[in-house]
Amino acid sequence: MADFNISFRLVMQMEGGYVNNPVDRGLETYKGITKKWFPSWQGFKVIDQLRHEPGFPKNLENNVELQLMVKQFYRLNFWNALWLDKINSQEVANELFDISVNMGQAVAAEIAQRSLNLMNKNQKLFPNLKVDGKVGALSAKAINNVCMMKANHDTFLKVLNVFQGWKYISICEKDESQEEFFIGWMTRV
Repeated sequence: MADFNISFRLVMQMEGGYVNNPVDRGLETYKGITKKWFPSWQGFKVIDQLRHEPGFPKNLENNVELQLMVKQFYRLNFWNALWLDKINSQEVANELFDISVNMGQAVAAEIAQRSLNLMNKNQKLFPNLKVDGKVGALSAKAINNVCMMKANHDTFLKVLNVFQGWKYISICEKDESQEEFFIGWMTRV
């Protein structure tokens, strides 16, 4: 089974520290957790307290409580929500976790479900999944079934990346202000 700690370390290499870029739709952000989308995350209270201390924002990295809150947040909202502890392939779990963190859990689930439906050989491997943005036992089982063969595993990863890249392109075509993030986003594909 996939290991959360491996995926978490990889995602943390992509997510920055503290950012408050007015062009970023998420507004104030810490390690990828945005105040706009997650205003009730308790870590923002810690950040607000530390904001007035010397060394802000670097002082955030040394706050053990805040770092644990970040890790718990990611496990609960992205890892557990996608049932990634039930996925056999660490590579697939890493990819879905990263997509979820960057685009949202529902988008990652939809991308996975759409990819699986394209790869089920006209429902010979399994019935089409309902594309509802929620991974459950059926989606997790389908991922493991598709990925049992190396060729299918690698193709599944490619299809996930195609959908991910297309989503970034669509975002930037709809709103040119988001082009500021395009190159960085594409490094995740």
